Amino acid sequence: MTPAIQLLDDHGLRYEVHEYERGDELRDFGREAAEALGLPFDQVFKTLLVDVEGGTHGDRVVVVVIPVSCMVSMKLVAAAAGAKKASMCDPAVAERITGYVVGGISPLGQRKRLPTILDETVELFDTVYVSGGKRGLDIGVAPTDLASLLDATIAPITA
Repeated sequence: MTPAIQLLDDHGLRYEVHEYERGDELRDFGREAAEALGLPFDQVFKTLLVDVEGGTHGDRVVVVVIPVSCMVSMKLVAAAAGAKKASMCDPAVAERITGYVVGGISPLGQRKRLPTILDETVELFDTVYVSGGKRGLDIGVAPTDLASLLDATIAPITA
């Protein structure tokens, strides 16, 4: 059981677990998950860590969750975080902060709770899919539960 699944269990939330076989090469993990699970790319979300400068939360890093079909807009993330500018975190930093490996970073159950921004498209679905905390594992969860559990901001953050 991953920390992400444990967190959902601890809060008594409903979720679906989907495991899939991964390819050997490192590639676009989110798209690989969507393809393996037969889900639309817009309904499967990837978790990224972004370094923000001058954010309103006082944190230097925020978690952003966007559809695997989209690219993150640093300008929109900075605006949503109340920051002057934003840039992607180094993958090694993201792994250290979250406790998860790249390709398996879940917005749930991270080592340190960080401000989280969900892309506004999360509200288009009854269920969205995010990493379950390891490569080859996704969790289907209601976006309202995800937003509430993470105390997330919902904003337009994709280009």
